[in-house]
Amino acid sequence: MSDREAKRPMLRSTFEQQTDQQAGTITYTEEETKDYCLFIERIKQKSGIDLAQYKEAQMRRRLNTLRMKLGYASFAAFADAMNKDANIYHEFLDRMTINVSEFWRNPTRWHTLKDLIIPELVKESKRLKCWSAACSTGEEPYSLAMILDDAGLIQQSSITATDIDENVLAKAKEAVYLERAFKDVPPSFKARYSTQAGDTIRINESLKREIQFRKHNLLTDSFETNHDLIICRNVMIYFTEEAKQQLYMKFAQALRPGGVLFVGSTEQIFNPSQYDLESMETFFYRKKKASE
Repeated sequence: MSDREAKRPMLRSTFEQQTDQQAGTITYTEEETKDYCLFIERIKQKSGIDLAQYKEAQMRRRLNTLRMKLGYASFAAFADAMNKDANIYHEFLDRMTINVSEFWRNPTRWHTLKDLIIPELVKESKRLKCWSAACSTGEEPYSLAMILDDAGLIQQSSITATDIDENVLAKAKEAVYLERAFKDVPPSFKARYSTQAGDTIRINESLKREIQFRKHNLLTDSFETNHDLIICRNVMIYFTEEAKQQLYMKFAQALRPGGVLFVGSTEQIFNPSQYDLESMETFFYRKKKASE
């Protein structure tokens, strides 16, 4: 087998496709699968994004829908169009990255962060280094900034927010949202940190200044270290098990001893000790200290 063949995502077996069909998913011909695998290679060469590390059934179905909506008969034609038209490429990124978020999404968890996790972290340091990974359009880092400001910690803390999609980062920096995105925000926080105009709400400039947004690929880029808090929610569910294991290890290495990883409500880590983590509260995992 050549190096090129070894690096190419493997074609799914007939058994795997039949299993998918029984589960209500789509069955593809060998030619269609080869077309998709070559598309994966071209996307990785173009952007560094490795679609092979995302759950195949979900990602392929989503991209098939977009490809057909745009009128391309094959993934090869779709890739050619992306190389010629940046708007098509950005539409691909938007579809791939599932940019759905809200402020204080799953509010009970954010109240846990506010009332239990942050007070525990500041016992060791009032200068918190925080990272909102795969931040989408910015709702989660702004939710964190509200909590830190309310606690009097924002000025001496740092918040970095990253995403692979430059379009959503631009929207995050603009910080203008539909009113429904604020449905779970405590009224006092909404009044203090935002301004409403019609059916849109704008985050106040004082809060916007506290967040540094930048592009980052979780699967390929290096992670900074010594974070007190990392938030990465509702993203891991789209990755393969192997990719998830690699990312949890990288997140753990990016935390200081005693630092906390905050994950989504469908992303419970069932064996956190393999990453040198321990459960602190539901969906919060603390990096073990050397003495533990």
